[in-house]
Amino acid sequence: MSQNALVTGAAGFIGSHLVDDLLKTGWAVTALDNFDAFYDRSLKETNAAPHRASDRYRLLEIDICDLDRMRAELAGGYDVIVHMAAKAGVRPSIADPIGYQEVNVRGTQNLLELAREWQTPQFVFASSSSVYGVNPRVPWREEDAVLLPISPYASTKVSGELLGHVYSHLYGIRFLALRFFTVYGPRQRPDLAIHKFTRLMLEGRPLPFYGDGSTRRDYTFVADIVKGVRAAMEYNASPYEVINLGNNRTVSLAELVETIEQNLRVKAVLDRQPEQPGDVPRTWADVSKAGRLLGYAPRTRFSDGVAAFTKWLRGRAFARSA
Repeated sequence: MSQNALVTGAAGFIGSHLVDDLLKTGWAVTALDNFDAFYDRSLKETNAAPHRASDRYRLLEIDICDLDRMRAELAGGYDVIVHMAAKAGVRPSIADPIGYQEVNVRGTQNLLELAREWQTPQFVFASSSSVYGVNPRVPWREEDAVLLPISPYASTKVSGELLGHVYSHLYGIRFLALRFFTVYGPRQRPDLAIHKFTRLMLEGRPLPFYGDGSTRRDYTFVADIVKGVRAAMEYNASPYEVINLGNNRTVSLAELVETIEQNLRVKAVLDRQPEQPGDVPRTWADVSKAGRLLGYAPRTRFSDGVAAFTKWLRGRAFARSA
C-alpha cells in the first residue's frame, strides 16, 4: 500500500520537484495550491501538468487560510504533511506585513490543527534562513537561540517553527522545521535573483544590482533540498527538530553575475542601486546537524547548478517561440 503525503504549495518551485520525487518512488500525493497571483499562474500549471497523469496524485486548489474548506475536502489519513505553501519573499513582505502574517502564520496553524484532528504523525515545515537575521556568528547553527529577524517574512517563519513546537509538545506530532538557504534550479520563481538575472541578460536588459556586489548567499540546488526533505519525512528519532538545509558555501552577488555570464556567454549590464531594506549581508549554513540526523550531503556545485538552470530557461524560451 502506498504511503500518503499531503503537500502544500505543491505546484510551486520546490513543491513540484518534491512531488516528482514522491510519485517516482511510489507515494500517493494530495497536492494543495491556491495558485497565488504572486507570479504567473501558467508557470505553476506547467509544473503540475506531468503529475496529473498519475492515479496516485490529486491536486486541489485551496487556500490554507480556509480551514473549513480544507476540513471538507481533505480526508486525512496522511502519513506526513509537508507544508511548503507561503507568501514568499523578503521585500514584498515589507509592503504587506499583515497579509504575510495571515497566510504564513494562520495558515500554518490551520494545518497543524488538521494534523492534530487527523492524528498525522509527521509534519515537515519549510522554514527559511531569513530567521537568522543579521547574525555575525557564521556559519549559522541551529543552536543559536537568539533569532533577530529583520523582515515580516522572516518573523512569520520563526512563528511557524514555534507553533510547531507547541503542537509537537501538546499533541505528539513529530515536527521538523527545515531552514532552506536560497534554493535555485529549474522552475525557480521568476522574482528570484538567478532567474531574474538570467532572463534579463538573455533579453539584453540591465540587471538591478543592489549594493557593491559583496553580499553573499548560500545557494542550494533544488535536488539537494528535495533529498533533505525526503530524509526529514522519514526521520523518527526525536519529536522536534530545527535543521538547516544549505550548501555550506557562500557566493557573492558579483560571483553570481559572473557565473551566469560564463554560462550565457553574455556580458551583464548593471543598474546599480542601493542595498534594500530587509536584505541581510550574508547567509551561510552549517549543515553538520543535517548530516548527522538526515544523512544530508549537498552534492551540486554552484556552476553546475547554474548551468542546469540556464539550460531549463533556454528550453522554456525556445518552447514559447516555437
